[in-house]
Amino acid sequence: MGGLANKLALKTDEFKSLFLGQYPEKQLKAGNSVIYYQTLTDFDFISLKNQYSKFGIEALVRDYALIEEPEILEKLEEDEKLETEQVKTLKFIQRALQLSAHVLNKDQTQLVGQLWGRLQSFPQPEIQQILADAAQSKSEIPRFRPITASLTTPGGSLLRTLTGHNGSVSAVAIAPDGKTAVSASHDNTLKQWDLQTGKEISTLTGHNGYVNAVAIAPDGKTAVSASSDNTLKQWDLQTGKEISTFIGDSPINCCAVSPNGLTIIAGESSGRVHFLRLEGGKKNETHY
Repeated sequence: MGGLANKLALKTDEFKSLFLGQYPEKQLKAGNSVIYYQTLTDFDFISLKNQYSKFGIEALVRDYALIEEPEILEKLEEDEKLETEQVKTLKFIQRALQLSAHVLNKDQTQLVGQLWGRLQSFPQPEIQQILADAAQSKSEIPRFRPITASLTTPGGSLLRTLTGHNGSVSAVAIAPDGKTAVSASHDNTLKQWDLQTGKEISTLTGHNGYVNAVAIAPDGKTAVSASSDNTLKQWDLQTGKEISTFIGDSPINCCAVSPNGLTIIAGESSGRVHFLRLEGGKKNETHY
């Protein structure tokens, strides 16, 4: 660790919390974009905020997104805004951290390896300095440092990886607003995800077999799932609770919700296709 880490080591926990949590945003709002840039290209700050239990990797990623907020951009004078190359550098670091989030959420000590594995091929001096400082940082835990950019690098089509299921993922669906998604798995569960943070919102449990398919209603408030346990279940995504269950004669392999959200269609291994009409959030069992 370097100068920033040594200075913060002498401060109280309250000061450290305020500094790590608010310093980048305060600098931008005060028009100090240069200090903001220096802070977010300082390995000490990156490492300390990643390690701090109150914040972690997602809070760190959000610091890099501050420069895009209209409220902050309005307060920066034209001559105080970051140069195009500086903005690119910040975006590369942010996206590298996003790609690493699923690893760092489980093990914060993997930061050095993740940065080296994703950023070595980027020639920007600030990025190379981050890597040099990372290589010099001390750790009580043995770690690998890749000698080549062996991990997915920022700038490609992959934005982040969501982890949490204990079995094969068989299907996914994205809510109409594009902010959340639901995944179906052979671990007999469904999971709802926040796509902006990569965090799990809730786990939907109730199936006793593989969950083969999932569909989200047009209003984004409910979902249906098809399972090898011969059931089709409707879920309230706001509470994570099961609303209703339809029992078929064989494993149900697929499902869909009509554009008006009132009709569900599901396909069974028996070769049957079931139509279910929903009224007031309840099944009308006379309309299979």
